[in-house]
Amino acid sequence: MAIPQTDPDSVVSGFEADDEFAASGDRWQPTADSGKLLDEDDPFLTPQEPMETFAAEDESHPAAGPSLNPVGDLIAGAEAVLGEASVPHIGIHIFWVRSETAEMAEKCAADRRMARATTEIKPGGLPAAIAQYQNQPTPPLVIVESEETGPVLLEQLDRLAQVCDAGAKVVVVGAHNDITLYRELMRRGVSEYLVPPLQPLQLIGAITTLYADPAAPFVGRQIAFVGARGGVGSSTVAHNLAYLLSETMRTNTVIVDLDLPFGTAGLDFNQDPLQGVADALSQPDRLDPVLLDRMMARCGERLSLFAAPATLDTDYDISADVFEEVTSKIRATAPYVVLDLPHLWSGWMRRTLLAADDVVITATPDLASLRNAKNIVDLVRQARPNDSPPVLVLNMVGSPGRPEIPVKDFGEALGLETTVIVPFDAKLFGQASNNGQMIEELGPKTKAAEAFQRLALLITRRDPPPAPKKSPLAGLFKFK
Repeated sequence: MAIPQTDPDSVVSGFEADDEFAASGDRWQPTADSGKLLDEDDPFLTPQEPMETFAAEDESHPAAGPSLNPVGDLIAGAEAVLGEASVPHIGIHIFWVRSETAEMAEKCAADRRMARATTEIKPGGLPAAIAQYQNQPTPPLVIVESEETGPVLLEQLDRLAQVCDAGAKVVVVGAHNDITLYRELMRRGVSEYLVPPLQPLQLIGAITTLYADPAAPFVGRQIAFVGARGGVGSSTVAHNLAYLLSETMRTNTVIVDLDLPFGTAGLDFNQDPLQGVADALSQPDRLDPVLLDRMMARCGERLSLFAAPATLDTDYDISADVFEEVTSKIRATAPYVVLDLPHLWSGWMRRTLLAADDVVITATPDLASLRNAKNIVDLVRQARPNDSPPVLVLNMVGSPGRPEIPVKDFGEALGLETTVIVPFDAKLFGQASNNGQMIEELGPKTKAAEAFQRLALLITRRDPPPAPKKSPLAGLFKFK
């Protein structure tokens, strides 16, 4: 049982020597510390910095050397914004008191990170939990809300400890932001104490922290690229972004080409590996870090590739569960994982798209792309209410002789504020494709390269570089 039983009259022994108590006889009356936020001015409660999780060869440190362009000078050495782990296959019971907590719990249960957990949400708070577990087994995680103060809360928790199964974790949602109460609850074995108002991602983050695997160094951030229709250049955008993440930002990155029969990642990087993503999908149970490393082709010092076989010899009838298992294992190989998704619709495609940390939709400014992009955006918003909206990349803008929907109208129709515009440049992109090179290599100062650099800033949550300041004396020295 996660909560050891304790005599309420002996709780004083659990306090720190410098804790202050109220002058009255109620030692649980809020003290001078009660007004503090739980993460302020207390080293015991200071959020811990994330562990160093990058591979030894990942030169994501300011001493790694200069970047390749002004944008890189701003973001070189930046650590990856790591992906968010999902909650494991566990049962979770949430007992609420306030209606706001019930609404928040419903949003948590519907979140993609909680898809594998079985969640039950019930009214009544802590007393209801005590009553239910008199005759029923407890799930691995019990979340109880209580508006009671110190002595009453502790007495109810002791009663809960008597009926809970051994090993069950308990999270308390309380109404009092009291540092002394927090310490006593932690001493008694409560896994976490949270104070409203709570957002869904706060509670989900607390749950994933409780079940984090210390043997897993980190969870890489998955970026899923999908085209609104065929031929819009989604793969080109994905490959160029991956190149920028690895070379300009100097962060280990993996490209996973999931277009098994027609994938072009191998061509774009001049690679023809013997093994690739199809081999990983054929033996998910055997995958370990060593085998995954052997299956990846090295495209650079920090860029690796799971290439598609790009043959029609196999029907590739693979279940969605296998795709989920393989992509989750690949996430542990690098801080950034770029998923190059094909233009098709199936169960595994839907699940992979919705499970990614970021979704990038590539479209061209035409009616078919607008309709399909609208369908994708609506699906993603409905299934991922707690996540950031997708990023829209409008590709091949300004194609000669082609009527186009204005960029502003396209974005407004989708309800997306963030739009990256890649101008049409047949010569630049054609040369890059034929040479197996990226746009950053051929034309780092071109408008297309600037667009990919802006996309990299959006994905990594970095601010754009400040505009250079113009000297007030510049107008005095103009050459005629």
